[in-house]
Amino acid sequence: MTPAPLTERLRDPRGPLFFPVTAYGPDGSLDLDVYRTHVRRGVAAGAAAVFACCGTGEFHALLPEEFEACVRVAVEAADGRVPVVAGAGYGTALAVRYARLAGAAGADGLLAMPPYLVLADQEGLLRHYREIAAATALPVIVYQRDNAVFTPRTVVELARTDGIAGLKDGLGDLDLMQRIISAVRTEVPGDFMYFNGLPTAEQTQLAYHALGVTLYSSAVFCFAPELALAYHRALTSGDTATVRRLLDGFYRPFVELRAQGRGYAVSLVKAGVRLRGLDVGEVRPPLHEPAEDHVKQLAQLIERGYALLEEDA
Repeated sequence: MTPAPLTERLRDPRGPLFFPVTAYGPDGSLDLDVYRTHVRRGVAAGAAAVFACCGTGEFHALLPEEFEACVRVAVEAADGRVPVVAGAGYGTALAVRYARLAGAAGADGLLAMPPYLVLADQEGLLRHYREIAAATALPVIVYQRDNAVFTPRTVVELARTDGIAGLKDGLGDLDLMQRIISAVRTEVPGDFMYFNGLPTAEQTQLAYHALGVTLYSSAVFCFAPELALAYHRALTSGDTATVRRLLDGFYRPFVELRAQGRGYAVSLVKAGVRLRGLDVGEVRPPLHEPAEDHVKQLAQLIERGYALLEEDA
């Protein structure tokens, strides 16, 4: 675990948040050596934090023992330089189990994903996340998306709960986010954190930044960290021209390519990592590999993105 609290470590992020893919060998088993290399490279490149075994890391496809092994390797690879946050999910009992495994592996925090399958009301959701927080000493970031969408009043109650440190938004309803932020700021003053967790968050980060949300996940960082860092620097320094150039020349075309297949938010990213020379293997079912033509388009798009950086230089 890193020495300072998670909120303090992420108060002034030096870069985007790194969500590493999980590496598999040719037989589909974990390749922890390649995974270690992937995490080390991301930390060395300038990630502000490592979010291990979350959505991009195929949390859904990992056995508990595989999950613990990956989190432990991520903690070792980060070596205290940045915090490591691990995923937790499914029903309440399993989420608690994953939370405890993450703690045993040395993680600094948890990203609590939506409960599996069920459509619960606000009272049930609140109880679910409170039970996770009560079961671990790790600070919990609640992930809003799909079947876990909160009213401002529920987020106020989450913010009042010991151990719940923030909200990651994967819904994209900016009106709701503004009302949530305002309600929490009014009723629970403090360091409650907010994250933009939409796929390819750079595409929407200008809008989230205007709401005061400075933390965001970057899948692009997995395979093109220089591009992700250039965007982050431009955004934080107010270099609007560079932000627009990267959005128009790389991020928007990447989002449009990602939309060509279900599951591409993971499988296309993994293909990008392989294109850049690190063989992290294929995705596990039920995800599938991108079409060959889409991988070729991705390779061309990555080249175009790096050409944009050369133009800026």
